[in-house]
Amino acid sequence: MARKDSDHQKTFDLKPDYKNWMPKGMIRGTLAGAAGCIGLSAACGCTGLIKNKTVKTAATGALLFTGAAAGGAALWMKAMYRAFSYDGKRQMSRQIIEGIAEHVKLPDGGIGLDVGCGSGALAIACAKRNPKASFVGIDRWGREYASFSKPLCERNARAEGVSNVSFERGDATHLDFPDESFDAVVSNYVYHNIPGDRQELLLETLRVLKEGGIFAIHDIFSKSRYGDMQAFVRKLKDMGYEEVRLIDTTDGTFITKKEAGWMALSGSALLVGRK
Repeated sequence: MARKDSDHQKTFDLKPDYKNWMPKGMIRGTLAGAAGCIGLSAACGCTGLIKNKTVKTAATGALLFTGAAAGGAALWMKAMYRAFSYDGKRQMSRQIIEGIAEHVKLPDGGIGLDVGCGSGALAIACAKRNPKASFVGIDRWGREYASFSKPLCERNARAEGVSNVSFERGDATHLDFPDESFDAVVSNYVYHNIPGDRQELLLETLRVLKEGGIFAIHDIFSKSRYGDMQAFVRKLKDMGYEEVRLIDTTDGTFITKKEAGWMALSGSALLVGRK
């Protein structure tokens, strides 16, 4: 009996850890690279390892420039980390996740899909808002974001006390589900990372949506990444989709124009509608 109480206490004390899409390891690695380049630059300039004066000057300058650039990149990454941190003052990630989840209302017994669930934050938020429905989160959990994993998602669900959510490995480019499998599909900042025709990726996601199902997909819908999204909205309407809108989220809805600029998130918007 005491063991059961102890296990219950461990579960009760568990706190969600949604990580940060800007890994600490990347920041540390970039800082180390900057320091290394600057150190080598100093070594080139102060030692006689390179005899030719022109070559020495060029090598010293190139290393110094590379180190300064890497240092600037590391500072940018650190600022991004602070803005997106769930524990920080700005908590941009939490604002975005909750903002997307507000658009998701499932019928009793319904099921939703989160494409590219990462640490499980969006799938869990949607499941919490729809306790009589369920959600599935899929991700390939690649090396680029090694801190994200299926066990992490499941741990976060337990920490949030959410049992109507599950997670599995999947590929956004070829969803392993039949047509019209879900009552809702959602995603957050996923497709812009995938090379290829991103409008086709959206259609692949909408393929698994049931008739009458809703979608809320947040991404960087810039023309350079997606092409003409207003034309895509018209295409969806011509296909029979209803209430289709592209909502600018850089107007303060999720982030400000200024933040979108320095964060390289200009074009962020929420694509919503009903099939």
